[in-house]
Amino acid sequence: MRQILPLFLLSISPICSAKPAKNLILILADDLGWADTTLYGKTSLYETPNIERLAKRGMTFSNAYSSPICSPTRASILTGQNPARHGMTSPAAHLPEVRLEVTAQTRGAPHQKSCNLKTATRIRPEVPTLGEILKGAGYQTAHFGKWHLGRAGYTPLEHGFDIDLPHWHGPGPKTGYLAPWSYENPDFKEGKPGEHIEDRMAKEATAWLKKRDSNKPFFMNYWQFSVHAPFGAKPELIDYYRKKIKRGEKQQSPTYAAMVHSLDDAVGSLLDTLEAEGLTDDTVVVFYSDNGGNIHCGLEEKDAKGEKYVTAITSNYPLRGGKGGIREGGIRVPAVVVWPGVTKPGSINETRIQANDLYPTVLKMLNLSYPQNHLIDGVDFTKALKGNTLERKPMFTFVPGHGNTPEWLPPSMAVHHGKWKFIRTFHYGENGQHQYWLHDLEKDIGEKKNLASKFPERVKEMDKWIDDYVAEAKVVVPLPNPNFDPAKFDPKLVGVQAGGLKMPPVKKAPGAKAPPKTVKKESMLGWIGKGADVSLGPASMKLSGNRGQPFLTNSNLNFEGPLKVSMRIRSGKDGKGKLQWRTKDQKDFTAKGQSRDFSIEAEDWMELSVPLPVNGFLRHLRIFMPAGKEPLEIGWIEIRPSKGKYKRWNFGVATKTNQKTKPQP
Repeated sequence: MRQILPLFLLSISPICSAKPAKNLILILADDLGWADTTLYGKTSLYETPNIERLAKRGMTFSNAYSSPICSPTRASILTGQNPARHGMTSPAAHLPEVRLEVTAQTRGAPHQKSCNLKTATRIRPEVPTLGEILKGAGYQTAHFGKWHLGRAGYTPLEHGFDIDLPHWHGPGPKTGYLAPWSYENPDFKEGKPGEHIEDRMAKEATAWLKKRDSNKPFFMNYWQFSVHAPFGAKPELIDYYRKKIKRGEKQQSPTYAAMVHSLDDAVGSLLDTLEAEGLTDDTVVVFYSDNGGNIHCGLEEKDAKGEKYVTAITSNYPLRGGKGGIREGGIRVPAVVVWPGVTKPGSINETRIQANDLYPTVLKMLNLSYPQNHLIDGVDFTKALKGNTLERKPMFTFVPGHGNTPEWLPPSMAVHHGKWKFIRTFHYGENGQHQYWLHDLEKDIGEKKNLASKFPERVKEMDKWIDDYVAEAKVVVPLPNPNFDPAKFDPKLVGVQAGGLKMPPVKKAPGAKAPPKTVKKESMLGWIGKGADVSLGPASMKLSGNRGQPFLTNSNLNFEGPLKVSMRIRSGKDGKGKLQWRTKDQKDFTAKGQSRDFSIEAEDWMELSVPLPVNGFLRHLRIFMPAGKEPLEIGWIEIRPSKGKYKRWNFGVATKTNQKTKPQP
């Protein structure tokens, strides 16, 4: 049997002499970050005793990687191919449109130097997936949980799985974690009110294990819904973790902690059933995550004292960035592999592995042959599982889109080798050239220092590796954007999440008013309105409150404090307003200390100035106006730091592009 494997990426080791395993359970967590379990000692809030229990039976990998987004990773696990090769480069597989090939877009937004790719949305039918291979080898196969690789015609049932529950194509649980869920599958009964979907998935999976044909091997693909949005959990678990919260810690969401708890409970249910059925010694168990932790979404939480606060869902610290981005926080994930009789119980391995490696490694562990005429990017790491040293070839990560998450980079490809991580950002250098980043991960796991200018020969070598892989795999790469307008590009906004944390939609109770509207117009010069109707006059911006206390917000600022915020304003009545801020190193607004009140007097026009004792760099400012429907006009807003350039936004139809940045007089 012939196997086509890129020699640049993979060297095949001999058939392993260890006794092949009989069965496989592949557990894939959703959005679970590297710092979201107790495996690596990076959390004091979350509790994952069952994942720890699994780790004590096998090998924990401290350098495991995925794509930073879900569908590309899932396709890589099933095909053994890098997203750069299989073409699924963004999480669009839940959409109705079927696209089997990735294509390069030829134009982009004027503030973008390169164009995005138009992703494939399905795995090509001719590609032999892991489910199809194992089913063809006589395995009983079943898929439980999230899929996110296609709708009808491209479901688990068409990719080698005999069973698919709940048979859902979406990116997360259909309506939420707690029943009723409203899945339209007659083979999947509706849950009792309050039943958790992860509890049900574990129940369905363990029931299938108990009913299996004991004379045949099995492959269970258990892809958890947890801990993807929409965010929700059992109330009693939220209460439990609320008491553990330490305000100001990097991880401070009791809801998310409770979600991690339910994820871990499901792992425990599977392990209990393996033991009860006497399957522990015959079953390979793999635990992996599809991408890094979500730090771009937020929740309004309440601490044990009843005080409300807004926080990011989680933190990947000390890693930089999170889900959606090519930085370590988006791609480094927790991973455990148990190969009975082979992996040393409780061992930790620093070998670098990637999601597409699971394909050849699983086949080797199960003593199955690679499919003919199928290109595999993944590396068989059974050598590492046996405790031997595996010299990893260069490892590639491809993220060809403009994101909107903290620390995002424009379309890029990264290559890891040894201690080095190199990133090429397509066409974002000078004169349309590429931009480069080089990090020594042994000394700088947080990717704080760009060493590209210090090691030009290393950059040249690793950049050529990218060229070679692009040529070998026929990778569709981002093109330069002919629509690029330098006047509309601000390099300071790269890596900044526009609009701040993405908050869940506010559910409207019967008879309740609609949530505050968000108003975003080009004429608002980057400011966003909340809870107000906004219109432009000849030389001013008019706000009329329509819900609660209206405010303006701008999350794309970069001014070193301390500073002063000034406004030219006119109101028909007296009132009170407030300025609230957060700095560049803060993920959310603090409960106390970072706000200043101001007063507005009813008169023709007034100019007011408010000193802000900002410690660090101002990133996000909210300007709360007096509550009520009384119209209020703003002629300009100015931010003047104690040193460096200041900026004034002049509003009005006649001056709608008039943003002035000036040096201090």
